[in-house]
Amino acid sequence: MPNSEKPQRKGLFLLGYLLFLVLSGSAFYWIQHEGHLLSMSLPSFSSSMGAAAHEQINDLLQVLLALAVVIITAQITGAIFQVLGQPLVIGEVVGGILLGPSLLGAYAPQIQKTLIPDQTLPFLGIIAQLGVVFYMFVVGLELDLKVLKKSGHTALAIAHAGIFFPLVIGAYFALYTFKDLSLPGVPFLHFALFFGISLSVTAFPVLARILSDKKLNKTKIGTMALTSAAIGDVTAWCLLALMVSLTQDSFGSVIRTTGFTVLYIGAMFLLGAPLMRRLIPVFEKFDRITEGGIAVFFVALLLSALATELIGIHAIFGAFLLGAITPHDSRMAKELTEKVEALVRIVFLPAFFAFTGMRTQIGLLDSSEDWTYCLAIIGIATFGKFGATLMTAKLSGFNWKESSALGILMNTRGLVELIILNLGLDLKLISPRLFTMLVVMALVTTLITSPLLSLLRIKPEPQ
Repeated sequence: MPNSEKPQRKGLFLLGYLLFLVLSGSAFYWIQHEGHLLSMSLPSFSSSMGAAAHEQINDLLQVLLALAVVIITAQITGAIFQVLGQPLVIGEVVGGILLGPSLLGAYAPQIQKTLIPDQTLPFLGIIAQLGVVFYMFVVGLELDLKVLKKSGHTALAIAHAGIFFPLVIGAYFALYTFKDLSLPGVPFLHFALFFGISLSVTAFPVLARILSDKKLNKTKIGTMALTSAAIGDVTAWCLLALMVSLTQDSFGSVIRTTGFTVLYIGAMFLLGAPLMRRLIPVFEKFDRITEGGIAVFFVALLLSALATELIGIHAIFGAFLLGAITPHDSRMAKELTEKVEALVRIVFLPAFFAFTGMRTQIGLLDSSEDWTYCLAIIGIATFGKFGATLMTAKLSGFNWKESSALGILMNTRGLVELIILNLGLDLKLISPRLFTMLVVMALVTTLITSPLLSLLRIKPEPQ
């Protein structure tokens, strides 16, 4: 093409483009004009829908800002506590408390209202609950049922001693604190059972992280601690399910909830587990698990959580059960853990910690009596769990050093304790004041685990 024709073609193209814009604008103007005449013939339209849409956009902006603040805070405080030799989860919990009324809300309320306004709390609560559901699914995936079967009577004895002895002394302590720390209208049985369960929990995931960091997960002590903690967690969740069923309105509803719970657990292990063992090889035929296979598991997870929520024992039990019946060593379980764990740990769990922190009000403990109660709860929780585990391990053939190490390890509470405490607060079984005391207890008992274990100098030699 001659060079003289190029400017001419460019000019024609520009002219045609401008003509196209003019015609398009004119056409849209005519359509708008006709539409305006049409709308004038209709009844007047309220602007409430537009206002609602604008409010939703504002809510989204505030939730996005709050989530960003929560994640950044969790990463910073988690890193600081890791440098101090503590589990990452402890720093994240502390970060959530710092964002709440205990620190930021007390000393810089305007900044807190800007970063995490009150209207974002319901959204954070939903995100937190979803995060806990997916987290409990991952905990179930990491639970090796074969190890539980092979552990024998020793792990069972240590686990149940560490559950029932603190539960009994916690219930006994409730006799003296019921009038001061319970909410009006809460029956003593509900209060005492929940209080006892909250003192008897061991956080299996946090314990596994501590053992892995100290390279003790393959030692005799580490294996026994993990096995006992797993059995203890399963027992604690069953007790918690029973406790939740007791909060129903009548004896008939308790029987119904308990019956449906037993049926559902039986169906999951007798029907769901064999079906899972048949389905997983189908998904694992490919080099990588397909998106369809992952979707099937996520739908099953949501339906299982929905089922237990409808039964009345909370969605987390359904998520945990589905994870537990999934073969622990399958490629499907490992890939699901990889895909879910990072998102849950980085986004969802910090939201849960922030939500917990917003409900933890250290300022409620404003008297010497409150702090006396708090110290008493820490002491009972620590020595109850430690003493029961120590004596049971010693009677089972461990030496004093090994028995002490097991007692220290089983005192780790962490995230599982916070899940239970939030459940108790939601069910109005405990007051915000007692909730704060129990959160402090959970933090202290988890914080002292690593330093005390270091004092014993357990060697990281595989068994």
